[in-house]
Amino acid sequence: MAAIASGKRNRAGVFLALFALAALVQFAVLLAAPVRPLVDGFSGRLASFSAWLIGALGGACSHHGAFLTNPTKGFSMEIRDGCNGVNVVILLWAAILAYPAGWKWKLAGLGGGMAAVEILNLLRLISLYYLGQYSWPVFEFAHLYLWEMLIILDAIVVFGFWSRRAVPGESRR
Repeated sequence: MAAIASGKRNRAGVFLALFALAALVQFAVLLAAPVRPLVDGFSGRLASFSAWLIGALGGACSHHGAFLTNPTKGFSMEIRDGCNGVNVVILLWAAILAYPAGWKWKLAGLGGGMAAVEILNLLRLISLYYLGQYSWPVFEFAHLYLWEMLIILDAIVVFGFWSRRAVPGESRR
């Protein structure tokens, strides 16, 4: 019985060490000067797609770079690091990479996980765009607390769902 408990502690320790290493490496890459234009470009494309979606659904929105603006209300918001979902994707990817599953499973988790976080983040951005025009206190609460918690919870649920199906050490069938 003690050997089983020791084995579980060892696996948990290996997972935590690999998770920390993967997160550290990914955040270092994210902050590296050659990668910054890619991240800024992603934020700009996210703003562009958000503006297009808002317009397609009948809202008034324009974008310039990573800024979303309502020209009639005088409201503007910028999609910055932390707002583009990349930080949460990195944490999810670190957990997936640290988990003892085959590479086909990991690749499926990396792609599906990023899609799940970014789709929810798109809803976050659009809701914040509208909240900012009508109630600054509600915008601040939703931006700083509610949506932060929901995006992180999304990544946890995705990882839980994925890890229960991933076959340790094997490829996806």
